[in-house]
Amino acid sequence: MRPSIVVWLFNLAARLPLGALHRLGTLLGWATYLLSGKYARRLRENLRYEMGNCPEKDVRKVLSASVAEAGKGVAELPWLWRRPLTEVVASVRACHGWEHVEAARARGKGVIFLTPHLGCFEVSATYAAESIPITVLYRPPKLAWLEQVIRSGRERGQMRLARTDVSGVRLLYKALKRNEAIGLLPDQVPGQGEGEWADFFGRPAYTMTLVGRLVESSGAAVLMAYAERLPKGAGYVIYITPLEFVPGLPVTRQINAALEKVVRACPTQYLWSYNRYKVPAGIEPPRQQKAQLS
Repeated sequence: MRPSIVVWLFNLAARLPLGALHRLGTLLGWATYLLSGKYARRLRENLRYEMGNCPEKDVRKVLSASVAEAGKGVAELPWLWRRPLTEVVASVRACHGWEHVEAARARGKGVIFLTPHLGCFEVSATYAAESIPITVLYRPPKLAWLEQVIRSGRERGQMRLARTDVSGVRLLYKALKRNEAIGLLPDQVPGQGEGEWADFFGRPAYTMTLVGRLVESSGAAVLMAYAERLPKGAGYVIYITPLEFVPGLPVTRQINAALEKVVRACPTQYLWSYNRYKVPAGIEPPRQQKAQLS
């Protein structure tokens, strides 16, 4: 499919109200869940690691909501990428914790936003870019033409993208050196040599070590941020909390613990279908997983 056609379709979908797109997204989420057995199995398995001790009715309730929310996350992209920037920013009805960003800026330090696969992670960086230049790390799509669509939708205002390679990481270091902001997905599985095993909801997950290196070199403030999706297309609410690392403890373990905390605060909007526990190519599986395979 040509980029021009995709952009045309996105522009067409963006004319719909956000609430209408979310309703369509609910249908999309359920269609994907019912038609893809692999997707459904992973979603259920990952969710049960977090809710293993909860009553079955509570697990089913969260599962049902998370299926719909995952679909909404896809359906809202045309609205977020093609609507006027001022309108997208205005969809953020409240931001709790922005004072932590201002405090870091007052100290003359950069900001590292850790934005997990929770809620509308697209709008968080867009909102931040209204006040501070931000460079966001992203994994380029396998389809080359799709990258043009993604970049045109995301690189607006003061937001810039950095690819998940050496050149992209170099851009992150430079942004922090200028005391700007950067954005990372802390639960994105890194490649070989870029992570270490750390428990996430009691199960080993290959977790990026980049955050620790960035903090060590820049002294930047680390903030966990996520945007909760409001019902009926009413917009979003952003929550920002500071993350202070305890010396002597693995940074990856502390990141995952902080991530668990925000996921428990909004479990229905976490992307449980994401393959968080996969073993990247060339990486030795954790001891626990090797025992299961033997």
